[in-house]
Amino acid sequence: MTTQLCILRFGTRFATNLLFVNQKCSIFSRHSITRGFHSSNTAYNASYNEKETFEKILIANRGEIACRVIHTAKKMGIKTVAIYSDADARSLHVQMADEAVNVVTIKSTGAQAVHPGYGFLSENSTFAKVLDESGVTFIGPGEKAMADLGDKIQSKIIAKESGVNTIPGYNGVVKDIDHALEIVKSIGYPVMLKASAGGGEVIDGFKIASQESLSSFGDDRLLIEKYIENPRHIEIQLIADKFGNTLYLPEQAPSVHLDPPTRKAMGEQAAALARRVGYVSAGTVEFLVDPERNFYFLEMNTRLQVEHPITEWITGLDLVEQMIRIAANQKLTFTQDDLKFHGWAIESRVYAEDPEKYLPSIGSLSKYIEPIGFTDKNEVRCDSGVVEGSDISIYYDPLICKLSTYGETRDKAIQSMLRALDSYIIKGVTHNIPLLRDVIGSERFGSGKISTKFLAEEYPDGFKGATLKEESLHELVSIAALVYAKRDLRNWNWITGKESLSKGELNEKIPNKWDLYVNVNKDFSPINVKVEKQNKNEFLVTTGNGQKVITTEWPLETPLINAHISDLNQKKKTVTVQYLDPLPVGFRLRYVGTKFDITVHTARQHELSKYMIEKPKPDFSKMILSPMPGRVVSLAVTVGDVVSQGAEIAVVEAMKMQNVLRSVRVGKVKKINVKPGDAVAADEVLVEFEDTE
Repeated sequence: MTTQLCILRFGTRFATNLLFVNQKCSIFSRHSITRGFHSSNTAYNASYNEKETFEKILIANRGEIACRVIHTAKKMGIKTVAIYSDADARSLHVQMADEAVNVVTIKSTGAQAVHPGYGFLSENSTFAKVLDESGVTFIGPGEKAMADLGDKIQSKIIAKESGVNTIPGYNGVVKDIDHALEIVKSIGYPVMLKASAGGGEVIDGFKIASQESLSSFGDDRLLIEKYIENPRHIEIQLIADKFGNTLYLPEQAPSVHLDPPTRKAMGEQAAALARRVGYVSAGTVEFLVDPERNFYFLEMNTRLQVEHPITEWITGLDLVEQMIRIAANQKLTFTQDDLKFHGWAIESRVYAEDPEKYLPSIGSLSKYIEPIGFTDKNEVRCDSGVVEGSDISIYYDPLICKLSTYGETRDKAIQSMLRALDSYIIKGVTHNIPLLRDVIGSERFGSGKISTKFLAEEYPDGFKGATLKEESLHELVSIAALVYAKRDLRNWNWITGKESLSKGELNEKIPNKWDLYVNVNKDFSPINVKVEKQNKNEFLVTTGNGQKVITTEWPLETPLINAHISDLNQKKKTVTVQYLDPLPVGFRLRYVGTKFDITVHTARQHELSKYMIEKPKPDFSKMILSPMPGRVVSLAVTVGDVVSQGAEIAVVEAMKMQNVLRSVRVGKVKKINVKPGDAVAADEVLVEFEDTE
């Protein structure tokens, strides 16, 4: 059976396939795979009867969350069934599960329960209802609670009736444009138009929002709410059993913006909302909080939250385990007073995407090493569903890993995250670690002065990579010069190792001083760097910014370079850079998350470089390039057409996002290299132009 993306995207069809299609089951032996997973001494060690849970569960999901559920199920002695599409047949969750099937009936696998993870079917009330009618347990909330809270209009009404703070607005369906204008006059500008079913001027905004809502969710109903200026997005996770016990857990991090009374009030309101609808299992209530700590209900996610590792770090609870036990009719064995929150945690979602354009990247992970092996295992956790060699395809969300770190204080958690990001080795796809590293290392993030406008305010023209100030520039060129010297020494050792030389002759041949000129991305003037070897791993490095002693071992088998730097004032720090690739006259390094092309010349090469003619750059204005990997949806031109500036040329789609590609100049279509339906790579030339006569 060939499984298309739509089967995994649209809940009702996927649910039907899971329940009623007959398909042969493939059995896989489980590989022994060690994953980084937090085990806290603060965990509440409750006494449970293991016989009261399930013998086998099916995981109606893929990737990292499927691996996460399998981890807990294995700990609990529960067998697991993974499902996969043809594109996922070799994925990690397929290898980890006890059984794996190509989207078949649940009952044919013998699974007693289904864990939906998040996304896909996790908030599909029809799926939960069909499972219940078929005698299969849904590890999540009941169908009615999910339906009530999944509708933004209905959930807002319920929240208000439950005593939960709600954003001022109209509690009902907006009928038409005239009705929208009437509502706006009553609540005042600015306002926000939102789709009821899913996650400019009012007239134009109403039309556009209605169309997008219908396209995305099959439902064009809209609601209107007051727009909250400079809000923070705060999430309260909760856990509820079938015996009336509803407990709230800390929001992510936790937020530095909240004081204890506000945090408690938000938690109590979240729990009140859950009790109102008889909610059971794990869930997340999302709030917007303004600068004065006024908070307003946004929506409720009726599933395990994507960022649940943060809560698990701070509480020591295994939320997946709690979900399974609640679904098996077990009572929570701890109370709100038993829950103690310890320390701080931060999560970074590592994606295969271009951080400048936020577009997905596809490819194979040719090199993949998670940072757990290079850092303190009690501080770093990696929730991932990939290994070296895994493919990142156009068919699914390009998430690589949820990287989270823990510390006794927020600053310690931040420092752990910076070390982890610097030590994370990913090759084969473009990823967003440069942006994550820049955000988390910023002074604004460190001070907690953030809002939902952070990225737009800090990177108004998009993220272009880390900005090098004088100190960081000299630090980078110093390390780069050291890398050159270490490479030079390796080459000499290899050459002289084949010669019959005395120790004295050998020492005379191998250099111990280097006079170099280092350039970074050709964006700066070359910087003169002098390097002098002190002993095997210690070097004295001199730039116009002063002298530094840098010590590093840099084993040949790893791209990680841990440089221990001390200046003449004995100020010490450790900087981790990655050696990525050799270049014709230098190499590529990753420093503070960003890739830098380093050119290194000797004094003689530097003198001669002024006579070298640079290769002319191609005129990209005469080309239409695909901005991302995807498929060509349509072409609006043919060979010979004369197009004006701004004219539509083609449409490329990936991850359900369509990008209209337009001409940046007047020109005549010379060549078309693709046709509708073709798969294309990022930066592939789709259409070429020539000048008009």
